[in-house]
Amino acid sequence: MEGSLKCSANYVPLTPITFLDRAALIYPDSLSVVHGDVKYTWKDTRQRCVRLASALSQLGISCQDVVAVLAPNVPAMYELHFGVPMAGAVLCTLNIRHDSLMVAVLLKHSEAKTLFVDYQFLHIAQGALKILSKTNCKLPQLILISDHDQQVPSSRNTNSTSANLDYDGLLEMGKLDFEIRRPKDEWEPISLNYTSGTTSRPKGVIYSHRGAYLNSLATVLLNEMTSMPVYLWCVPMFHCNGWCLTWAIAAQGGKNVCLRNVSTREIFCNIAEHKVTHMGGAPTVLNMIINAPASDQRRLSGKVVVMTGAAPPPPHVLFKMEEMGFRVVHSYGLTETYGPGTVCTWKPEWNSLPRHEQAKIKARQGLNHLGIEEIDVKDPVTMKSMPPDAKSIGEVMFRGNTIMNGYLKNLKATEDAFSGGWFRSGDLAVRHPDGYIELKDRSKDIIISGGENISSIEVESVLYGHPAVLEAAVVARPDDYWGETPCAFVKLKDGYRASADEIIKHCRDNLPHYMAPRTVVFQDLPKTSTGKTQKYLLREKAKALRNISKNKSKL
Repeated sequence: MEGSLKCSANYVPLTPITFLDRAALIYPDSLSVVHGDVKYTWKDTRQRCVRLASALSQLGISCQDVVAVLAPNVPAMYELHFGVPMAGAVLCTLNIRHDSLMVAVLLKHSEAKTLFVDYQFLHIAQGALKILSKTNCKLPQLILISDHDQQVPSSRNTNSTSANLDYDGLLEMGKLDFEIRRPKDEWEPISLNYTSGTTSRPKGVIYSHRGAYLNSLATVLLNEMTSMPVYLWCVPMFHCNGWCLTWAIAAQGGKNVCLRNVSTREIFCNIAEHKVTHMGGAPTVLNMIINAPASDQRRLSGKVVVMTGAAPPPPHVLFKMEEMGFRVVHSYGLTETYGPGTVCTWKPEWNSLPRHEQAKIKARQGLNHLGIEEIDVKDPVTMKSMPPDAKSIGEVMFRGNTIMNGYLKNLKATEDAFSGGWFRSGDLAVRHPDGYIELKDRSKDIIISGGENISSIEVESVLYGHPAVLEAAVVARPDDYWGETPCAFVKLKDGYRASADEIIKHCRDNLPHYMAPRTVVFQDLPKTSTGKTQKYLLREKAKALRNISKNKSKL
């Protein structure tokens, strides 16, 4: 169009590190980060991040070098989300539940130049570097994030498997007049996030400055955050960069309340002390809250908005959370969508429905948030949209600006993921007449019994409705007659008892008989650090069980 002009005035590459500059200007004396007795203002945080970026530059970190970190939700972890990209580098946050071997694999794959490690996980990092020292791989510089009560290793120690730099000492090296390196192209990488690896070797998902910027703003909107929210960190910051809320809280000048260890006592105490307005957590965290001992619980002084995701929340859990005074926002996404990709936006007309019906609706995954262009449920072969009849199952697919650049050093996996012009999630869902989607299973988790498709999520929701059940997961168990039958792994609440027959009867009373579990195993459920049940371990256990085909004529 005549008169149009693209110049430095109207085109500035998007990056979430600008949120920190703005927060320091508008909210300089407001608390930015709180962790026990440690308190920083937004002015403090920006200065610390600038010093961090400067110090990294002095260490030889240059544009698009990878800087890894192995740490829980502590202030340094928050600062690294700004300081690393301000140095022009790429932040790689590692899962604190990984062992030394996996950390070594990821360090080698990412070619990380520097590794920040919290004192609690120093032995994991040392083990990883010891493994790497036996290869021809160049070892990353190790920098220790120490606690005030911890002994800092001497800087004179040059052993390659020991930390020879301390985080606070590194900040002292930094200069406040450092010129922050902003991306020349907003599609440049800002972070590298490895998938959870519950089914295969983790893949490195590349986030861009543009995608991180847009998804941060989307999380502000879907959480309905006004200025200066108080956010309690229960979601690991290493998981999808804290669902992009590390950057989002800065955009609103909020207070980050850091939690090293998540427990119901710490959750309720911090909510009361800091007047928390928002928090997040997988359904596992929500389940912890509703089953918290009376001695841990405190009455909420105001409504606390909780964003949940990572796994479909059972309606029973959502109902109990609302009863306790929390307002649950249900989102869904993947590492490849920067965390949240959808939101189950609540409609006023649903307020008049019975509470159990409201909980069922809130358990849906909803529609794309404002950062995602489009979401659909498609036939993965024909790419045709499935009818919105709440019955026809297809694969969830995304299009939009907050989808990964691709997988690091894995062009084949990237091409497969984007085949057909959409990002393929691998999740199976139905679409309701109002357009909202509802997950039915991962494609690998669907149970096919006697030709019937059984959603493990549906069976799990019913199991959670049993008064004795604390946690439940359902997987396929091989069967000579039916092909597969549902096998339920159940953890009971403390002080409760229930037999396998009771559990099965409860399911048969609330489900078609063919969907009810044939087998119930009582045990703790293996989980990733983000709250997802490691179903591949349960499937292996189910396969090892002897096939059951008795009573087949009665079904």
